[in-house]
Amino acid sequence: MFNDRSTLLSYLATRRSSRPRDLVAPGPDPAQLRQILAIAARTPDHGKLFPWRFVHIPAGRRDAFAEMLQAAYRAGKADPPARLETEAVQRFATQAPELVVLLSSPIQGHKIPVWEQELSCGAVAMNLLHAAAALGFGGGWVTGWAAYSPQVLEALGGRPPERIAGFLFLGTQGAELEERPRPVLEDVVREW
Repeated sequence: MFNDRSTLLSYLATRRSSRPRDLVAPGPDPAQLRQILAIAARTPDHGKLFPWRFVHIPAGRRDAFAEMLQAAYRAGKADPPARLETEAVQRFATQAPELVVLLSSPIQGHKIPVWEQELSCGAVAMNLLHAAAALGFGGGWVTGWAAYSPQVLEALGGRPPERIAGFLFLGTQGAELEERPRPVLEDVVREW
């Protein structure tokens, strides 16, 4: 059983991300989404800088989001994208009931190193997924080409040195979760 919520330890031992394409309605309602974001924002943050931001893409804006992604995908391409590529961009934009984009917003030149600020952003994403699971929802954190597109960053209100840390899709798990390969602890742990 994945994402066993009977105890915190059971959940952490069985935690598994959902595939965004397998997430179905219902997703978190507005109050639940606010609770998820508030919990995510409780992440460790050396210096109390909040070096991250959330951009919620509500259901009513998903088609406009898809159009923006299509334009960004076509930008700089000599040939028009194939129909399958266009359909993949459309599916990406409209999958799962809820979508939160996480922006890494480090404060350059601060005494807290950018690396620590970026680590905090990654922890925000993980806590967001934990909070969604605690409320009974599945979640998937993905990047892909759109996370590295300057046009997408700008369209979401970001500007360098900000970066898209990921797209966090939320909803009800619509398909069975499958285990994925996990490291052998002896391969990743050593004594000093």
